[in-house]
Order: sequence, then C-alpha cells, then structure tokens
Amino acid sequence: MRRDTERPGIEELEADIVAPPAVITGRAMPGSGVLSAFRYRDFSVLWSGAFVSNLGTWIHTTALLWFVKELTDSNAWVGAVNLASYLPVFLLVLWAGSLADRLDRKKLIIATQAVMMLGAFVLAICVGAGWTSMALIMVITAVMGVAFVFNFPAWRAIIPDLVSQEDMLNGIALDAAQFNLARSVGPLLGSLIVGIWSVEVAFYVNAVSFLAVIVALFMVRTRTPASSQRYGTWKHVTQGVVYALGQHWSRNLLAVLSVISFFGLSFLVLLPGVSKDVLGRGSLGYGVLLGAVGVGAVIGAPLVTLLRRRIPERTIIRYTTLGFGLSLLAVSFCRDLWLCLILTTGTGICGLMLSATVNTVMQARVEREMRGRMMSLYILVFQGIFPIGGLFLGLISDLRSVPFAMCMGGIACSLAGFLLILFPAFLRDAVSSTESALM
Repeated sequence: MRRDTERPGIEELEADIVAPPAVITGRAMPGSGVLSAFRYRDFSVLWSGAFVSNLGTWIHTTALLWFVKELTDSNAWVGAVNLASYLPVFLLVLWAGSLADRLDRKKLIIATQAVMMLGAFVLAICVGAGWTSMALIMVITAVMGVAFVFNFPAWRAIIPDLVSQEDMLNGIALDAAQFNLARSVGPLLGSLIVGIWSVEVAFYVNAVSFLAVIVALFMVRTRTPASSQRYGTWKHVTQGVVYALGQHWSRNLLAVLSVISFFGLSFLVLLPGVSKDVLGRGSLGYGVLLGAVGVGAVIGAPLVTLLRRRIPERTIIRYTTLGFGLSLLAVSFCRDLWLCLILTTGTGICGLMLSATVNTVMQARVEREMRGRMMSLYILVFQGIFPIGGLFLGLISDLRSVPFAMCMGGIACSLAGFLLILFPAFLRDAVSSTESALM
C-alpha cells in the first residue's frame, strides 16, 4: 500500500495496516457472476436471516413515521423521531467501531439485535395500551437507535469475512440489496398491516422478525478480530480517525458522502409529506413510494457489479452522485404518483451504486482489524449526518413546502455530481489505487 508521508504521525498509525487477506468462511470458489457471493454458505445463511429481520424493520419504520404524522400532523416531528433514531449514530458510532475491532463481532451483533427486539415489543405494548406520547416514542426510538449504532459497524465489517476479496464488492452489493429488497416490500406490508389491523401489530411483527437474524448468526462461522493491546479505548478510536482523515482517498470519499447524506438521503423523511400533502394519497401511497426506492436499490446491486468490470470506481461515484441529485430534483416537480414511482426508483438505483462502491473501496484498503473503525466513520458520515439533514429539510418543508425542501436537496446533490465530473482529480487519487486491489 502506498504510504502517505505528507502528514506527521500517519506513518506510526499505518505501521500495521496492510492489504487485507482473504478471509473466507463456508466453501466456495471466487466467481464473476452478479450473484457469486451466494456460493458461500455462511453468506447465504446470514443474508436470508437479515432479509427477514430488515423486512420487519421496514414494516416498523413505515408504521412509526406514519403514526407520528397522523398524531402530530407535522413533518418536523417526523424528522425529530428520525433524529432520535439516528442521533446515537452521530454520538457513539466511533466507539462502536472500536468495539467491533476488539470484540467477537458475531456476539456483539446478537446482543444488539436482542435489545432492538425488546424495544419493538415494548413500543407495541405501549401503543396497544394507549400509553402514547411523543416523549415515550422518542425515548424508545432512541434506545433502539443506541443498539443499532453498536450493531452496524460490526455488521458491515463481518460481511467481507464471509466471501473472498474477489467477491467483496458483490457481497457488499448483495447485502445492500437484501436491505433494499426489504425496503421495497416492507413499507407496502407495513401500510397494509396498519390499514387492516393496527400500528401495534406492525411493531409486534418487527419484534418477532429479529429472531431470524439471531438464529442465522448462530449458524455462521466467523473469526474474532485480533484486538490491539497497544492502545487504550480512546487511542484505539482516534487511531482510526487520524488514519482515515490523513489519507486523500478516504477524506475525499467522506466529503462526498457528507453532501449526499445531508441533502439527499434525508429526502426519505419527506416521503410521508409527498404522499399526503403533494399527491393526496394515504399511508399506502407512502409505502409504495418508499418501496420504489428499495426496488431501485435491488436493481442497482447487480448493475454495479456488472459496471465495476468495465468502469473505474471513481467514474461510478461521479455519475451516480449526479444521477441521484437529478432524480431527486425531478421528484420535487412531480405531481403524478406513477411518475414519482419511476423517479424514486432512480434515486434507489443511484444511491445503492454509490454507497456500495464507496463501502467496498473503504474496506478493501485497510486490514481486517481496522475495518470496524473505518466502517464507523462511513456510518458516521452516511447515517449520522442524515437525520440532521432530515430535521433541517423537515423544518423547511413546514415553513415553505415539501417540494421546495426536496428541490433544495436535489440541487445540492446535482451540484456535487457536476463538480466531481468537472474536477476529476478530486477522486482520481481517492479511488484509482484501489481498483487494482479489487481485481
């Protein structure tokens, strides 16, 4: 790996960071197909369990955001609940990444999944009993958010252990695809459950769904990370931060993600308002719109694997950033449900291709023992900034309108894409040296 000697202190932190070895569980030979990661038994088992669990999560999320919208009739409150869910990411994710590099990742994931399952049960009981207040919803959502933040870096870091390095991009893309496949079906199911039964039933369904991924985790084989004994907890955390910010490639990728997260990803918070205030549809319309984003991501997963063989990663990042922004901008002017579905599908395609490519690059350039901390920075930027942007755009939509807020986000993301194309050097150093490592 090329060493960065432009910043003092980086050499010491890079001393043990080398190209990661292929760590493979299950029996498979590396493949070149768009579904090649499914050749690995452990990956397939965990993928299936995660899909069921994420299906329940999206049923829960759809029911919760719609319930808050009905309870308060405020887009800002919807953004506030979203902020309560993701604020722990902003506050705790760096420590969560450090734990993912020190502890048994499988045991850590099982523990956090159990906490989220308990939170879903408690919320269902409270809503069913009529103990409903925004304060209670915010507290339970925040507790589940804390469990989520300690789950996510470990989850992201464990996926490359299940496939070979040649299939890493495909494994990461397929993992994102199962999440988004659940997002394409879960909101529709959530809307139907709320419409036919009630909100608390949706929460109970989510609680039970966590059992699928917990059982799957007991069935797979993984390695415990080699814990670094040379540093205390704070030093262990700052080691990853200093390394990532000291490298041109990671610093620039994180800058791109921060723009997309704040102005682009937060459009999901506006979808209840798009359905109710702009299109005049109910909860079913919201579920269909959210599902269209997931369908786009499912399309994007095999597409990014195919394009990666022919197009440099930096080019994929540039044009998917632009495509995401233009799709979002078009949605802001749309007043027809079917056209909105097509456009939101486009945001899902571009968003998945962008995030999967950046995720792969960041994991391929560091050793296994650094992945948890590198993923914690990825999550901090991509997920931690998102709720702040969601709250901001929610307030703008209350003050002006939902289309105005969405237009702002689309313009910002489109501008970022145009700048990446006009100034290619920004990503040339960021990605090009990684491409050879992934071949």
